[in-house]
Amino acid sequence: MAREILRRSSGRAAFSRRTMSSSVAFPRPYTFHMGASWAGKVNGLSGVPNNPFPVDSAVGAWRDHMLARPKAANGKDPGQDFFYVQDMRNQSRLCIEGVSFGVADGVGGWLECGVDPSLFSQALMFHAHRYARNAWAGEPEIDPTLDYEEREEIEGWEMTPYECLDLAYGGVLREKFVQAGSSTACLITMNASSGVLRSANLGDSGYMIIRSNTILHRQPSQTHYFNCPKQLTKLPVNKGQRFPRACVDSPSEADTFRTKLGDGDIVIAYTDGLSDNVFSSEIVTICSLVSRHGGTEDQIVQAIADRLVDYARQCMKSKTRVSPFEREAARQGMFFRGGKPDDVTVVVGLVRETS
Repeated sequence: MAREILRRSSGRAAFSRRTMSSSVAFPRPYTFHMGASWAGKVNGLSGVPNNPFPVDSAVGAWRDHMLARPKAANGKDPGQDFFYVQDMRNQSRLCIEGVSFGVADGVGGWLECGVDPSLFSQALMFHAHRYARNAWAGEPEIDPTLDYEEREEIEGWEMTPYECLDLAYGGVLREKFVQAGSSTACLITMNASSGVLRSANLGDSGYMIIRSNTILHRQPSQTHYFNCPKQLTKLPVNKGQRFPRACVDSPSEADTFRTKLGDGDIVIAYTDGLSDNVFSSEIVTICSLVSRHGGTEDQIVQAIADRLVDYARQCMKSKTRVSPFEREAARQGMFFRGGKPDDVTVVVGLVRETS
């Protein structure tokens, strides 16, 4: 079921960059182990992109690099979804300051207009990764034992997920290969010094934080109405083309959140291919079962991501099992039975305290 798109006004949000000073790499008390998995719609419903980014382009080369990540879940094509995982480092590259990651879901309603929705989501994640890699996950430390003159100014700035989203959206608007399209987005940073998580979410992608088999936080989805999420949009330059249902939401409308993480917390970012087919309690159960099997932290997070994707795809195929999407449709007075075929993308992070 293709989600609908709806016209609204938009406004870009402004922010200021801040450069900080530091010359010493301090040990970081938090480490983050990351895994990612993805699959296009079941039964090959995603189709082949009409005009994908060339493999020798910046976005195309990065896309193929991300898709080369090892995973065990069935399905190689992410469909209209995409994601990124990016370490955030200081200029000296001596240590990792944190990690930035996110997911995006290209809105399928554009297919009716001959637009490939995957181009927008891929470009959005590419530009988010590009800005995040040279930014701080939080305010960098300044060695108090150094004199002011000894403090070396570094490149980069403290950047929130909201600021990253705003920058990435601007990058897509300038991307000539993306003529039109729209996408939801969920961006997250985790700070290796403070353990602070910050997020920005626009639309019905989202994330949850699981602590000791309990959901500590689940990001609410943003929709205009049922099956029509808030979305960042690029309208075509050709004024003769009419898109009466096209939506143009602003990054300033994204919900932001901040919390302190602890040892053993699991953070799961996902597109609605997961949340429309798998209940929250089932996600918690899968995390618990996979963790009991043991293995290294990296193996555990990858196994959780793969298991969630495979289970979501199983649920999509069932017309007898009640799905979260079916329940929400019933609340809106609509009839829908079973799982909802869709692309599904999952990024999983495991938090460890090292000191």
